[in-house]
Amino acid sequence: MNLVDSHCHLDDPKFDGDREETIERALAVGVTRMVAVGTGNGPPDLEAGIRLAEPRPCMYATVGIHPHDASKATPDAFARLRDLAAHPKAIAIGEIGLDYHYDFSPRETQRAVFARQLEIAAERGKPVVIHTREAWQDTMALLRSVFCSLLGGIMHCFTGDEAQAREALDLGFHLSFGGVLTFPKAEAVRRAARVTPEDRLLLETDCPYLAPAPHRGKRNEPAFVTEVARRLASERGCSPEEIAEATTRNFVRLCLRDKAATL
Repeated sequence: MNLVDSHCHLDDPKFDGDREETIERALAVGVTRMVAVGTGNGPPDLEAGIRLAEPRPCMYATVGIHPHDASKATPDAFARLRDLAAHPKAIAIGEIGLDYHYDFSPRETQRAVFARQLEIAAERGKPVVIHTREAWQDTMALLRSVFCSLLGGIMHCFTGDEAQAREALDLGFHLSFGGVLTFPKAEAVRRAARVTPEDRLLLETDCPYLAPAPHRGKRNEPAFVTEVARRLASERGCSPEEIAEATTRNFVRLCLRDKAATL
């Protein structure tokens, strides 16, 4: 299979002891592309993903300010983000959005920082990678206000229900499914996955978090995206190879449209 892990946090300290081996394990099972999400520890350092991706042909990166770090955002950080968006390895702005579960940054600040990054994505012609937790209505309201100016986007680690899936799809988003799809109590997510059009599906791990069955409780890693592909195939009544082909094609079309990439 030729798979893409469209969202991984390989800069996490949990990989400090075996980062290269982790990447090799992914390549060995057919995960040919990985996206290093570049939020890191937040401003002023916005280059976590690019540092990983730059020397590795199999990796791309995002750049962005996570909602947890919104209170660290400054005019200089936005200027730096705008510059980094032009880096050859930077394929999207993200993960950005709203998180009302932890409220590590004030909600008003989160909304302002989210809106500014949406503007930067539109200016730079980049898709967006959205993080939303317990903030669906506010997230969608902000996206509706600017989405016509954006070049598409990804609902990262989609854990909503069928109605939310249709709402995001109607706005033009791709839905990215991860390990939660395999959890016993995640039937609502599986229903959402079944109704998502083939050309809007993506896969991810969000590693080191949310390892899929049968690895639940362990550190997640890009190689485990194969388990997500298998479960998604089972839910949709097709083969894992068909899921791999479709999700890779979708990733290339959405995120590598301006690069010389082939399937």
